Amino acid sequence: MGQVKIYRSIFITALFFVIPVVNGNASNLSTDILVGYNSGLGIQVNGMVSDFAKGFPMNLSLGVGYTSLNPGNAADARRIFINDATNGDPEKSGSRWDLRMDFHYKVDWLALQRGYLYGGLRYTSFTGNFKFIGGNEDFDITSNHWGLGIGAKAFFEMGSQFDLVVSTGFDYFFASTLSGHDTSYSPDGENVNPRRDYTYDTADNAINQPKLEYLLMLGINYRFK
Repeated sequence: MGQVKIYRSIFITALFFVIPVVNGNASNLSTDILVGYNSGLGIQVNGMVSDFAKGFPMNLSLGVGYTSLNPGNAADARRIFINDATNGDPEKSGSRWDLRMDFHYKVDWLALQRGYLYGGLRYTSFTGNFKFIGGNEDFDITSNHWGLGIGAKAFFEMGSQFDLVVSTGFDYFFASTLSGHDTSYSPDGENVNPRRDYTYDTADNAINQPKLEYLLMLGINYRFK
């Protein structure tokens, strides 16, 4: 179900790019692809529309991103969500799908011709996978979070339609339920099938779910004409 929501949101984001072109307003639309650090190796695709509302002083952007990251401590994850067994060789991988909506306000700093401050809403879906080879354990720990973000973005012209883009900022995600196997831990203490006397804080310390995240990304922007 979580993946269905993500794919549906990606489809809606794609429509955000297509509709202005169909309506003949392509000159107000730009899109960028960014790669860099976002709690791990990340990639983003963003679209920005200017003059989408008459007299409104900011641009609107929507984006989707994917990040590969360290999901947390494998041994602790097994104890807190599964059992106290210690056999097997641990392997782990983690990822996040991010959706973002931002308003961009143009600023004239450091002689930047196209510099923006931005801020807006975030939604992210986190998955951490833990395997114990030879220990017969392979399980996911998941969580979904709403959040807020702020940052700055600068565009440096490379041609008539292309720009070099540098983006940096912070995203803050609100605490949410961590679920794995048949166990879940919630910030409000409404846990399901908890192991021993473990709490949400115990699980939160073991798993690198999104909290306060820093990003620094570089990429290419294309301006439609």
